Amino acid sequence: MLAAGAKAPIDASLDSALPGSQVLLVFFKIDCPTCQLTLPFLERLHQSGRLAVRGISQNESADTREFAKAFGLTFPILLDSAAANYPASNAYGIEIVPSLFLTSVDRTIEWTQHGFSRKGLEELGSAFQTTVFRPGERVPEFKPG
Repeated sequence: MLAAGAKAPIDASLDSALPGSQVLLVFFKIDCPTCQLTLPFLERLHQSGRLAVRGISQNESADTREFAKAFGLTFPILLDSAAANYPASNAYGIEIVPSLFLTSVDRTIEWTQHGFSRKGLEELGSAFQTTVFRPGERVPEFKPG
């Protein structure tokens, strides 16, 4: 997995996902329980309007649409095709989902996380003046991908 400080790869399928501002890329699979836990919290970041969030699904289009609807996801989701051997996932060195990358305007990766980390998401939310977790929510500290 690419580390903080690396340049985000130039990939035709992801160029539209990098809007010329900071963006959080999240690679996921719809049948991953840790992804199912994580992505609704990332939706809160997206809804804040303070950080662009882009999903990269390793599943087919129809299944991804159903997943987004079931979990209330409104951020844009791109597809990383199995038929093409997951070019975006391979470019980022994805071995575990979910894998998250915060990229800067110049495509430098500023922060990464794989799996679910309450502390990591709290820090990310704090950096963008957004509360990711609501008072009273029962959220695990960590869940591996």
